[in-house]
Amino acid sequence: MNLIKAIFQLLILGAIGAAAFVYFGLFNTAADVPHSPVIFSLLDTVRQRSVAVRASDIPVPPLNDPKMIADGAEHYSAMCTGCHLAPGVTDSEIRSGLYPQPPNLTERVEASPAEMFWTIKHGIKMSAMPAWGATHDNQAIWNLVAFLQALPGMTPEQYAALTHAPAGGEEGHHHHHEDGEGQAGHDHHGGEAPGTAEAAQHHDHGAANGEAAHDAAPAPPEPPLSMEGLKAGAAPDAERVALDFHRALQKGDREGVLALFSADVTVSEAGRTQSRAEYAAGHLGEDIKFLKTAEVTPITLASMPMGDTAMVGSEAEIRPKSKAAVRSREMLTLRRENGTWKITAIRWQSGPAATTPRPAQP
Repeated sequence: MNLIKAIFQLLILGAIGAAAFVYFGLFNTAADVPHSPVIFSLLDTVRQRSVAVRASDIPVPPLNDPKMIADGAEHYSAMCTGCHLAPGVTDSEIRSGLYPQPPNLTERVEASPAEMFWTIKHGIKMSAMPAWGATHDNQAIWNLVAFLQALPGMTPEQYAALTHAPAGGEEGHHHHHEDGEGQAGHDHHGGEAPGTAEAAQHHDHGAANGEAAHDAAPAPPEPPLSMEGLKAGAAPDAERVALDFHRALQKGDREGVLALFSADVTVSEAGRTQSRAEYAAGHLGEDIKFLKTAEVTPITLASMPMGDTAMVGSEAEIRPKSKAAVRSREMLTLRRENGTWKITAIRWQSGPAATTPRPAQP
């Protein structure tokens, strides 16, 4: 009886000690203070065994289908690179502050395909890994797993070809404003859509003094930006920032546009990526000038929250003056900075709209 009583008293003291430990905040939850090696090893083993047990009965489909890999690449580019990096990328702003640090998936990892599927679908508690199964079906997740099997060892050029990310060797841009000489550039904002005869000539504008422009075949059209997983109203505050961005561009409010950008924002289109300073110095003014006389008809707006980041995708029909209408797609990535959403990345893409050109104005 004395032994039982002593054990009972020890249990009570242990419970009181644990409660005091929690109540008085003795455990430091700061992400910049690592666990002790013993605690880290224990938690890592708990995570590994938890995933392995739950993934053990998941049947794995064939993962070498190029269509699955290509679809998974698009999803990876949109959802995963900030934490898990990409070929040629060694760090990111969000990854540096995460603890534990997410694995670099451009390198081989020990997880099996079934474990990858389970982790992507269900996420990991008390980490930055979300449960993508809340917004993506099983096929989309398997496509991601298929891409992850091909990712280690992939070159930046191979990755760019799969994801349509900027590739350093691609030429040109797509601004469709007209300069004082009547010479057209090419942009997501309108004019002749990529693939038309006029668009095919945008590499030849450097010819001068009678020098013949070189012949260049038009680049094959990119597949549309994926809006899968985005839902209207899912991240309303981020959507409001996207709408403010659209209004500022259409009103010609240059300072209003720049105020919505993060310091490290990138603007990407047709294989070309610009920094905040580069866009502000050139194409921002051209976009404002073009939109001043174009009609913009919004079609869709949807979003995906991801903690302190979010994605907002939209489509619109843009009809420039005296030119054919185009269908413009936009994907914004936003980050919460001091309680305010800022745009950290813009991707634009356009193609012909199912409309006829407006007759020239007298």
